[in-house]
Amino acid sequence: MSTLSASVILLSASGCKKCKGEEPRARITNNGTQKASVQVKTSGGNTININNVDPGTSSDYANYAPGQVTFTITVNNTNYVKATDISTCYQYDIVIDKANTITVNGVDRND
Repeated sequence: MSTLSASVILLSASGCKKCKGEEPRARITNNGTQKASVQVKTSGGNTININNVDPGTSSDYANYAPGQVTFTITVNNTNYVKATDISTCYQYDIVIDKANTITVNGVDRND
């Protein structure tokens, strides 16, 4: 194997960015017709707020502690609540559709 080939293989292997115990994160994708906000409450008592996400947009990701989490989503002054266990190295997309149906999809950042 040439030195160039070995260097390319080494760079490719070291360029993999695997998650190493990083906190979970979440964002809202608002496909509804009204502004939406979410409160992420962790089992440790911390609260993260993602506020006023306009229809047709997504918020930035916000990080929070792993464990039991309650998502309280507010759309048009109505609260929708989803509770779930979340893990390190996951990111969650909280998706609101036009009927204000909420889905929470988790993706392992190591995949």
